[in-house]
Amino acid sequence: MSEPVTTPTAKVMGAPATVDAYVKGFPDGQREVLEQVRAALRRAVPGGEEKIRYGIPAVMFTDRYGIHFAGWKKHVGLYPVGELDPDLEAEVGPHRAKKDTVQFFYVDGVPFDLIERIARALAARHRA
Repeated sequence: MSEPVTTPTAKVMGAPATVDAYVKGFPDGQREVLEQVRAALRRAVPGGEEKIRYGIPAVMFTDRYGIHFAGWKKHVGLYPVGELDPDLEAEVGPHRAKKDTVQFFYVDGVPFDLIERIARALAARHRA
């Protein structure tokens, strides 16, 4: 796995305490992508609480379940993304890195609409 991009402050101060601080710790380009990922997740989960969990941002579906995102040197990752309905899974499949991990490489363009649909599907599953 690639090393996460961190700022000198993050290395000294530890993990960021807020999603804003996490996103602001990335260089231009990556930061804008993460802001758009964050916006897509917020559209998909209106009213979802944002928090830092396991050192990365999450948007919570319920008190217990949420979707996490992380910026890396070459990609942005979503976690955990379990198997989805067959049509959506067909779109997500090429981006799967592991069973519950999805990676979108910056160089390929990040599909924010797909990220939003993934989060909506997972939120619906956890609210049911």
